[in-house]
Amino acid sequence: MRLRPLAPEDFDALYAVARDPLVWEQHPDSDRHQLDVFTQLFEGGIRSRGALLVLDSASGEVVGSSRYYDWHPASREIAIGYTFLGRKFWGGIYNREVKHLMLGHAFGFADRVWFHVGARNLRSRRAMANVGARLAVEVPGDPAWRGRDMVYFCIERSGWAGLLPGAST
Repeated sequence: MRLRPLAPEDFDALYAVARDPLVWEQHPDSDRHQLDVFTQLFEGGIRSRGALLVLDSASGEVVGSSRYYDWHPASREIAIGYTFLGRKFWGGIYNREVKHLMLGHAFGFADRVWFHVGARNLRSRRAMANVGARLAVEVPGDPAWRGRDMVYFCIERSGWAGLLPGAST
């Protein structure tokens, strides 16, 4: 995988991935495949200056997107999320590789990384386990996420090295 900052000219290629309704099936915002809803998501990513385009490094094909957000310098915490990958890239190493690249970068300046997941998004919950994140808190009716039931996972920098491929435990 290769990551680079999301740019306005990426809209069409990324929407080609995002317009598949099954990509969003378990997500709390399951309508993100709709053009107007995706446009808001994309524009928010551009404004955030933390959104990344995910590319297959061999083919250059657009795989999906992810984002850094909620940076708190005083506590050295940041979140990674808004991640989606095309179905062609589900079930393999792709999500784990994207998250490992992002975590490796984040731990250059942060001590803790958070992941906010819809409570009923079983695919994302399994993905968090595959990345080595631990379930930290469940928040029913989370006001930070428009009253949705959410679960928060985290990874601490101190435990990060043990999560890397090939690390001994």
